[in-house]
Amino acid sequence: MSQTPRHSAERSVPTSADVARLAGVSRATVSYVLNNTSAVRISEPTRRRVREAAEELGYVPHAAARTLRAGHTRIVLLPTAHIPVGPLYSRFISELQWALRRLDYTVVQYGSLGLDGDAAARAWAELRPVAVLSLGEIALTAQNVEVLKRSGAKAVITLGPQHVEGAHSLVMDQREVGVRAAEHLLERGRRRIGVVVPEEQGLDLFSAPRLAGVRQVAEPAGATVLPVPLAYEEEAADALAARWRGLGLDAVYAYNDEYAMLLMRSLQDAGIAVPDETAVIGADDLLLGRLLRPRLSTVRIDMVTGQLLAELVDRAVRDPTGVPERHDLMGAEVVRREST
Repeated sequence: MSQTPRHSAERSVPTSADVARLAGVSRATVSYVLNNTSAVRISEPTRRRVREAAEELGYVPHAAARTLRAGHTRIVLLPTAHIPVGPLYSRFISELQWALRRLDYTVVQYGSLGLDGDAAARAWAELRPVAVLSLGEIALTAQNVEVLKRSGAKAVITLGPQHVEGAHSLVMDQREVGVRAAEHLLERGRRRIGVVVPEEQGLDLFSAPRLAGVRQVAEPAGATVLPVPLAYEEEAADALAARWRGLGLDAVYAYNDEYAMLLMRSLQDAGIAVPDETAVIGADDLLLGRLLRPRLSTVRIDMVTGQLLAELVDRAVRDPTGVPERHDLMGAEVVRREST
């Protein structure tokens, strides 16, 4: 009995030689055009012909092969956040990725949940990124930076509360946010200040120094500072509001605007007048805070822009032997509104 021939569902993978034949150019020209090489002058009609041929064939350059030739990729590795992030952080990440893309880098987000600095550095190094941009969730050491550089990373950039030896460091002292909030509440005559400490895992990276900033200003002025743990849930906020008067607080710095809005609504539902009985201030200056009644006072944070950070990445990649830069960031100012 005859059998029907089995045809493979796989299609042949087009190569740069196929593109070169269809476009009527050399393979080197194909490589120059598709890799955006600026050192070689190629006419615009030729570039267009190569791109059209590649599109017709469905040809995409092989990243691994390009890496072998160049010794590195154009990948900027960005570990994904494993803590709850708000709109301010999300906008910053989007702006950063767009800016890096315009500079011809490929941003790869890497899930690093559960990894410490040593394990993370080894895992990231396996992808041979040209740069690593660590935003602080994982504490890197000088040894971790060296592992990444030996694997071919031309730049390691950290964004966090402290400088890391060997890396370009953007130091963001979160205490400044707490300092500004406390100064404002003291100016308003408040002397018993609650500080919301989120119970969500990982946020202590930000909440601990912000609490320290409140204490740095308030306690020498004779004010009482009380940490107030709070989960980001309506039930938790309602439970806290139910026992609020027993805490004897006349003000609260609620970590950020999202926790502030959550708590303020529960305080109002419990009959606690804002700001007469308790002043409330958040941080991040979100639009929703301006839509509340009373409008929410907040601490506006002057973060580095995604564009400036992308330019630092590009500068560091182009000059990997340069002295690591350190930039002290985190300007903060109070926006006074009705809730205080």
